[in-house]
Amino acid sequence: MNYNTAPPLGAVTTTTSVASAALLSAATITGDEVCNRQQEKLGTLQDLMLDIGEGKIRYAVLSSGGFLGMGDRLFAIPWNALTLDQANQRFVLDVDVADLKNAPGFDKDQWPNMADPTWSSGIDTYYAK
Repeated sequence: MNYNTAPPLGAVTTTTSVASAALLSAATITGDEVCNRQQEKLGTLQDLMLDIGEGKIRYAVLSSGGFLGMGDRLFAIPWNALTLDQANQRFVLDVDVADLKNAPGFDKDQWPNMADPTWSSGIDTYYAK
């Protein structure tokens, strides 16, 4: 994904937060690397979960820990916990590798009900640390 292409008309490009970056299609960020502030690779973006009622991205689904797609564990990361690193064309999540390994995750064949307020509250609290 080239984050340095000309932004769409009216796009905000002066900050590096994901919420206010230039408009990006979901297809172009799927597969993008996610690192922490220590430059350690945490995984890749696999999907985005949209809150249709509020009209916003709620979670980025991070795939981590496997090899060539085998044995990956998935994590729902609150969208506002990610920061866009335009210079390196990736996203940054401020968590240690050990914290991610201990985070609530799920299997690719058994997704949680992300609309469940109790589940959402637990995820949001975990990444608000």
